[in-house]
Amino acid sequence: MTASALHAIKARFKSVTTMNDKPQSEMQAQLQAQFKAALQRELSQSTQAPSRETLMRAAASACRELLSQRWAATQAADAQRGEQAPVRRVHYLSMEFLMGRALGNAIAALGLDETLREAFAAQGQALPDVLEREHDAALGNGGLGRLAACFLDSFAELGLPSFGYGLRYEYGMFAQAIQDGRQVEAPDDWLALGNAWEVPRPELRYPVGFGGRVVAEADGSRHWQPAEQLLAQAVDFIVPAHHSERVSTLRQWQASAAKPIDFNAFCRGDYAAAAQHRVAAQAINWVLYPDDSTDAGRELRLKQEALLVSASLQDLIARHLREFGTLHNLGKRNAIHLNDTHPALAPAELMRLLLDQHGLQWDEAWAITRDAVSYTNHTLMPEALEKWPLQMIEALLPRHLEIIFEINQRFMDELRQRFPGDEALMSRVSLIEEDGGYGSGGERRVRMAHLAIVASHRVNGVAALHSELMVQTIFADYARIWPERFHNVTNGVTPRRWLQQCNPQLAAVLDRHIGQGWRQDLSELAKLKGLAKDAAVVQQFLGVKRANKERLAALIRRELGVAVNPDSLFDVQIKRIHEYKRQLLNILHVIARYQAIVANPQANWTPRTVVIAGKAASAYFMAKLIIQLAHDVGRVVNSDPRVGDKLKLVFLPNYGVSLAETIIPAADLSEQISTAGTEASGTGNMKFAMNGALTIGTWDGANIEMAEAMGVENMFVFGLRTDAVARIKALGYDPRLHVEENKQLQAVIDAIATGQFSAGDTARYRPLVDKLLGSDPYMLMADFADYVATQARVDALYQDQAAWGERAVLNVAGMGWFSADRTIAEYVERVWSVKSLG
Repeated sequence: MTASALHAIKARFKSVTTMNDKPQSEMQAQLQAQFKAALQRELSQSTQAPSRETLMRAAASACRELLSQRWAATQAADAQRGEQAPVRRVHYLSMEFLMGRALGNAIAALGLDETLREAFAAQGQALPDVLEREHDAALGNGGLGRLAACFLDSFAELGLPSFGYGLRYEYGMFAQAIQDGRQVEAPDDWLALGNAWEVPRPELRYPVGFGGRVVAEADGSRHWQPAEQLLAQAVDFIVPAHHSERVSTLRQWQASAAKPIDFNAFCRGDYAAAAQHRVAAQAINWVLYPDDSTDAGRELRLKQEALLVSASLQDLIARHLREFGTLHNLGKRNAIHLNDTHPALAPAELMRLLLDQHGLQWDEAWAITRDAVSYTNHTLMPEALEKWPLQMIEALLPRHLEIIFEINQRFMDELRQRFPGDEALMSRVSLIEEDGGYGSGGERRVRMAHLAIVASHRVNGVAALHSELMVQTIFADYARIWPERFHNVTNGVTPRRWLQQCNPQLAAVLDRHIGQGWRQDLSELAKLKGLAKDAAVVQQFLGVKRANKERLAALIRRELGVAVNPDSLFDVQIKRIHEYKRQLLNILHVIARYQAIVANPQANWTPRTVVIAGKAASAYFMAKLIIQLAHDVGRVVNSDPRVGDKLKLVFLPNYGVSLAETIIPAADLSEQISTAGTEASGTGNMKFAMNGALTIGTWDGANIEMAEAMGVENMFVFGLRTDAVARIKALGYDPRLHVEENKQLQAVIDAIATGQFSAGDTARYRPLVDKLLGSDPYMLMADFADYVATQARVDALYQDQAAWGERAVLNVAGMGWFSADRTIAEYVERVWSVKSLG
């Protein structure tokens, strides 16, 4: 999509983006007065000198009051769109929204930075210190949730009529701590002191049922009688635009029991029994992604997904009926977007509501569903596509299972007409996995990705390579059936948080040289390309980077007690800990580098500080072992006097948005080293490059499009490509051959296996070593040599700071395409506009 096309889409929303025709100066003065009054009301409630926490909550409450006014105006404007509006209201369903802190974003959007700075100074406090007291909202975990949060920002910025829908998790995924080098998990009690950003909507609560039975009525219709009923209560989180008075809404659902306590049990003194149903309801909101290695965990996760979907669709229908009075145009006026397979129950739930509660006939209900629903796939790994046991769905959601069977039967009938006799095709694309499949134990399961595809009018991947592989591999049969249904929308990130806010010094440099237009239109960054050889500009870039590195070095010293050199190359890998993301390959390189330094400490080494951060799923043994290895290696390397400042390895615990906002502006080198063909897109790669870090990466995900945008010569590309990975695996991959042929790699593996980093404990990392030498499914052994050689190229360039700075400027200049605003504009054009329905 060109910049002119993006401008055209923004113009389409102009009538709803501008909701106040007062002069800007008058609006700002009024806003400042309202804010000061609201802040004073909050502070007057304190009986002592306000602490930083008190100031933070007071400022948040004051901002929320102002944003609530904008919320009301936004909703009023959206409700008046009428039948002829070109864009449907978007309902973005996601199990996670990784929002981070909200106060800094709110005051930037409201233009109140200086007002708040002065107010805090009057109380003897500095603005940055107060902002640090806000807890990250624990509503997400990784890239999926952060992407959803970026999208909310762009919804507001583009003026898109929309709602994000999620769950209000009370304890997040978990708070990560490190004990003796091992990850330990604890509840992330982020709501312990309340949350000033929440806007409860007590009038919005919907019943959500589980269990029970389906009864047939005399007229032939069917009706579900749940055995258990919960209430889903709406709690809103408001996300402001930065260049208009628009806001977008994250509506979160909080589950509660529909019935009060069992009074008879209470009177008997059996207090646990009296409240057990209330505890069971509350558990739905306790933790993001409960451990699904147990039946209880799987059941809880299915309940979470069902509650998210049911409450959101009931809310959508109620709003639509208020505005239009009929359901016949619901699909033409509303888009329901599934962010991965977690909300894939939505088509079945929408059909149930339309059929059973609103009396529509099947064909019309299905046409509405197909118009409304669209689906984004985020993975090429079959094991990551959710599949639910039929027995579990039948026990918890019996009516939904009936509807899924009916959808599948009609789909199979259609295929028999189009592809007569091709029973193998029908078996592969059936919504029901009859033979159990991998890891099923032989039980029949519902394939949730298949349901999402069959029910959607559009299905997309999130990077060009991912979308291409998606239709060649996991969804090849569906692409044969409906080739027109599949397309690509490459991910993007919001420049407001990931450049303007997290790196204000760099933002100021950009403003000075290319103007402020990039804040709304990131393609303006292309103007930097002509300045990449300007020595003064390069020095300003390097000066900003040095200041950001000093800030990160101070954090590392404060949190870990490790002194790192800000002049060293900051080599960073921050993301979910998973074998396919290959943090282990990074650690192997650190070991190889350590061994080389010890062997020749007088060589001309480029000093390097390696920073790793990320959480491993609580039940993911191998990922947790990788974290432990990182700590063991770091302990040895960091304490070896022969190494000194030539090499450090640190692991920063409890990775989240706020930590990323400190790390990313300080990074010199961004590690994006997944096995080619495994990473759908990545968005961390975009954030790093946008902040002037160079990328070392495989030809995978959005790395490819980034390289094409900035020039592949400005990225350090290494490793096997997707076709080579597939070819080698087909021929029979033997990782031992690579070890035997590479003495450096052999020394690294031997050091781990013989306990050189584990105090002589040769058993500790035996599972890692055995897997690397046995199956090595993510081909670390095959890519090791090229990775190490490419790191040597990194060293050489970093020693020429002028050349490195020029590359850094070119990286930023190439990031214009990777804005979430462009991503959302493409979704509007192809998926969410009325014209996208044909």
